[in-house]
Amino acid sequence: MPASMGESVERYEARREAAPAVIIASVVWLLLALVSWKEGWELVELRWWTWLVLAVPGLLLCADLLLGVRRAGFANTRGASLVLLGVIVLGNLVGVVLLVAALVTTSGGNLGGGQLLFTAAAIWTANVIVFGMCYWDIDDGGPFERARNERSTPDFQFPQDENPQLAREGWRPQVWDYLFVSLTSATAFSPTDSMPLTLKAKLLVGVESIVSLVLVVLVTARAVNVLGS
Repeated sequence: MPASMGESVERYEARREAAPAVIIASVVWLLLALVSWKEGWELVELRWWTWLVLAVPGLLLCADLLLGVRRAGFANTRGASLVLLGVIVLGNLVGVVLLVAALVTTSGGNLGGGQLLFTAAAIWTANVIVFGMCYWDIDDGGPFERARNERSTPDFQFPQDENPQLAREGWRPQVWDYLFVSLTSATAFSPTDSMPLTLKAKLLVGVESIVSLVLVVLVTARAVNVLGS
């Protein structure tokens, strides 16, 4: 197989594995927008279409992943994916800020427990997926480099890195491994079995843990209080 063809296959596999996760994150925002429209929910006087705006970067990233297989359009560099991931993370943070602002400025009678729980769950789910994608894209030079070369400068240490005798032959971390890292960081508010090794990895895990803590502790407590009143 020619080298260029081999690189094309590796690039395709590296990008294709991430597409379902990005699609799920976009569907979460679209579902939140649909339910908000049907129920007439608003946050700090912002209507349901606000969540559609936050879904746009995820849809663009899906296009980036698919077009990037053939180096088409804006997806011919890894930087495009990193920029879009940064925009998506920023959108998630905006969603958290809107929810916290609604907690502070809106009375319980105008901000029901159902709205709070559903909105917080949607943002939390999107947060897990988005940060998992960030881990997937920054670790050891990115997915394409990991597919081509042995792991040499990892940003995350997986159990298989520490105990290679337990790893299956040809093992390398897939997008689902990074989503699991993100899930455990969001639920435990700290790393669990996979340790961040570099500053950028630690910063991302720290930001995700703080966002999750805000959603789980503040929003859930308020929602339970509203439901019980």
